[in-house]
Amino acid sequence: MRFALVGNQNCGKTTLFNVLTGSNQHVGNFPGVTVDSKIGQIKNSGGCSVVDLPGIYSLRPYTQEEVVTRDFILNEKPDGIINIVDATNIERNLYLTLQLLEMHIPTVVALNMMDEVRANGGTVDVKMMSVSLGVPVIPISAAKGEGVSELVDRIVETAKHRICPSVTDFCRSGAVHRCIHAVAHLIEDHAVAEDISPRFCATKLIEGDPALADKLGLDENEREMIEHSIVEMEAETDFDRNEALADMRYTFIENVVEKAVVKCHESKEHRRSVKIDRILTGKYTAIPVFLLVMFSVFFLTFNVIGSFFSDLLARGIDALTALVDRGLDVYGINPVVHSLVTDGIFAGVGSVLSFLPIIVTLFFFLSVLEDTGYMARIAFVMDKLLRKIGLSGRSIVPMLIGFGCTVPAIMATRTLSSDRDRKMTVMLTPFMSCSAKIPIYTVFCAAFFPKYAAFVMLALYAAGIIVGILVALVLKKTAFVGQPVPFVMELPNYRLPSPKSVLLLLWEKARDFLQKAFTVIFIGTLVIWFLQTFDARFNVVESSSDSMLAWIGRFISPVLAPAGFGDWRAATALLSGFTAKEAVVSTLAVLLGTTTSALGGALSTVFPTGLSAVSFLVFTLLYTPCVAAIATVKKELRSVGSTVAVVVLQCCVAWVAATLVYNIGALFI
Repeated sequence: MRFALVGNQNCGKTTLFNVLTGSNQHVGNFPGVTVDSKIGQIKNSGGCSVVDLPGIYSLRPYTQEEVVTRDFILNEKPDGIINIVDATNIERNLYLTLQLLEMHIPTVVALNMMDEVRANGGTVDVKMMSVSLGVPVIPISAAKGEGVSELVDRIVETAKHRICPSVTDFCRSGAVHRCIHAVAHLIEDHAVAEDISPRFCATKLIEGDPALADKLGLDENEREMIEHSIVEMEAETDFDRNEALADMRYTFIENVVEKAVVKCHESKEHRRSVKIDRILTGKYTAIPVFLLVMFSVFFLTFNVIGSFFSDLLARGIDALTALVDRGLDVYGINPVVHSLVTDGIFAGVGSVLSFLPIIVTLFFFLSVLEDTGYMARIAFVMDKLLRKIGLSGRSIVPMLIGFGCTVPAIMATRTLSSDRDRKMTVMLTPFMSCSAKIPIYTVFCAAFFPKYAAFVMLALYAAGIIVGILVALVLKKTAFVGQPVPFVMELPNYRLPSPKSVLLLLWEKARDFLQKAFTVIFIGTLVIWFLQTFDARFNVVESSSDSMLAWIGRFISPVLAPAGFGDWRAATALLSGFTAKEAVVSTLAVLLGTTTSALGGALSTVFPTGLSAVSFLVFTLLYTPCVAAIATVKKELRSVGSTVAVVVLQCCVAWVAATLVYNIGALFI
């Protein structure tokens, strides 16, 4: 049997899922979308599985998560639903519960955080609530593992005997009652044919769900009759359709709570959270604290912990590469194969693998921030600012991560609730200057602007942000017309993070990155090696200047001439940057016949003026990220066409910006 785990955000759903499944789970995507799909085998259940559906507040199809949850239940037909409810905020959580009950599927309500309710002087009459809702209600504490075994036993029993909710009608006599029952009667034959509860269909059609109307195959006459019933209800109740249904559900919830719940005193956790929020979300302190927190995360990731382990792994890879290199020399293997192994596989994939500790470290801190409840505060604080450029507050985290590394930044867009916001953020994040570009900035600043190096680097980072804002404003008016999804997010109480949840997330991210490293990234690095090693007649070249990569560089160099760096060596270096941005420096060193340390003195042969160097830096800042980031974009957007569009957009914006900088600068110099 297979069960669906459904609940609000921050109700303990992920914790319960981890308790139910342990490590016996895997992560993928729901068909056609980038929303995470977590499936696991329930321990000691005789082979039953559970699907962790996205955290939602209702089944109205506003966000991708709501659509995913609704479609999964309607189309995949789970054997039962485990509805997890936060017992400390029971009124809001039960709103979703009533919608699930209307679906008439075997359901068990898991009343979570009962330990906190008891600690704060509250009680719940579980039997009374079970009778009122018409389904089993099991008190649990997912964090402590209390009541979980009873929950499993009850949902298995309920699903095995197909015990559906005995209460699905929550309306009193009146206009709402007449409207719901009239619509249910009208579409009953269509709903039965699709094996969907007529009551659920009726409420969704009243709320205005065109996808469900299409699914039921309603004709125009039936749709008009439904609309007529709704208009009558609105006129009689003086509510619009959504307000009328919400009033009906909350009236029922209030009656249930009145009979079965003794509310808690204000919890010490809530009092503590309110005090902390005076600083973390304060009018004048929120932004400075946020910047300090993110600076600390980046500093620890890219300068202390992550960089230490990254350097350690890089040294290990270098040692292994040297060992393999000596082994191949001793064996006397063909020089081309030797180059393929050392320069292609080890150099290409190895350089990407060295990012793994950084990615794991970064997601460790982000997971801690998420579990403590601070991530919700970040989105809340930044929502007003980002909404002006067409994004929601949730987009700030991926964009900030982009200053460290574009790969985990794009991976972090999965936290966004809207497909529109997710795609737009993916397209904008690469404009944030990642740390891999720092070696390029350092070499060029030392060569051309030794006295103003800090100013130039600061200007580049600022330019990336400004260009990102401008592109966002254009996309908002063109490809992504519309508004970001309404910002609805509960600010949970601050809690200590769950070690198990953090470790499972780290394992998922590490596994995901390793899969890309040995698939798409591996292929991409091999392609670059091939182009660098052979000429057009597939002869091994003695100099990179004779390779197919150099030929391609010469071909595209006229396109770059208006930007001030039409030299084929500059174009070739940019092409090599597709593997990793650090390769731009090493490629220029090879093509100029010098070492990386002495490269600064030779750059003047490619970039005759400081202005052309600035233009090149601007292009480097904005053009398409490395193959690892491109592979991540492909995985998140699930479309080759969309990925190509992102690459083309980045390159076009980079060319326009670099050309403007060079030509406008030439007017004053």
